[in-house]
Amino acid sequence: MDAIATDTAPAAIGPYSQAVRSGDLLFVSGQLPIDPETGEFAPGGSVAQMRQCMANIAAIAEAAGTSMAKTVKTTILVTDLSNFADLNAAYGESFSAPFPARACYQVAALPRGAMVEVEAVIELS
Repeated sequence: MDAIATDTAPAAIGPYSQAVRSGDLLFVSGQLPIDPETGEFAPGGSVAQMRQCMANIAAIAEAAGTSMAKTVKTTILVTDLSNFADLNAAYGESFSAPFPARACYQVAALPRGAMVEVEAVIELS
């Protein structure tokens, strides 16, 4: 098991790795919508936050030598599903068919008051 870390995505805010390589898979920890350049949430609401989460995952994937095109599974956590259609559209900008498997849950709260968090499992080979 090898930890993956990159400055092009936000640093972990707790005792965990940005991602871990295990065998032929990359397990990307839940990414908050933190802009790595500013350390702040992406401005513009939940859709902008979704796009930032996906950009953070893409940066980690690239650092591990893979890409979003090899994403096998994602899990999305949101604090409000009432704008699911817009969030789904923003999420979909990162993928083309065949799309990864996915779960999406509404939760009571996310770290630092985020509206969105996304984790991913990505193939390395």
